[in-house]
Amino acid sequence: MIPPKHIVSAATIVLNDNQEVLLIKGPKRGWEMPGGQVEEGESVIDAAIRETKEESGIEVEITRFCGMFQNIERSICNTLFLAKPVGGKPTTSPESLEVGFFPIENALEMIEWKNFRQRIEYCLDESLQPFCITF
Repeated sequence: MIPPKHIVSAATIVLNDNQEVLLIKGPKRGWEMPGGQVEEGESVIDAAIRETKEESGIEVEITRFCGMFQNIERSICNTLFLAKPVGGKPTTSPESLEVGFFPIENALEMIEWKNFRQRIEYCLDESLQPFCITF
């Protein structure tokens, strides 16, 4: 029997003191929250912090685990965290064409890729947490 191959990723919903959300504009999916694959030997929290810094230039502190979205067909588990900025400045990278903080309503309207908007909405609504959404 071949062991299953799963992808675990971690993403952050970063809120600043003005209640603005950090978004990056990726070359393939457009505007989204920063995040990416967890590396071997790395915790999901460390991955969320690392990916946010790599993609946006913003250093964060995780404030809460919100939940998980699982794509069963593609064997991807995406863990989601709420975070606050603690340093750095918005900086683009090979994975981000643009980076910025946006008012929540504007940010939600900017996101067009699949269920990424829903992921942010769930992370901003404590009454839905913790969540485990499968699709």
